[in-house]
Amino acid sequence: MGKFDDLFDEDDSVFGGTPESKYWDFHDQVSEDLRKDEFDKVVEKIAAMEGMLAEIHGVNNVDSAIRSYAIQNISEMDDLKKGVYLDLSGHLLSRVND
Repeated sequence: MGKFDDLFDEDDSVFGGTPESKYWDFHDQVSEDLRKDEFDKVVEKIAAMEGMLAEIHGVNNVDSAIRSYAIQNISEMDDLKKGVYLDLSGHLLSRVND
């Protein structure tokens, strides 16, 4: 059982779905400008992480290093993805009234 499973396992829970489904629910409710701005932040974060990986593994090996990590840590990937969706949802929700 993943560390986020208790938050999303009941139909009548506060969140009522998976971290991924809740992110898309929030995404569909916020303005296009906010979605674009948050997406740009995600792209910036990915670019920074790719730059960091390129320094360690070389520019041509970034994708294979990412795939290798995902395969070697397959049992943790669901929790990692859920955590990212929760983080992204929090960013959207915290900016709704900006």
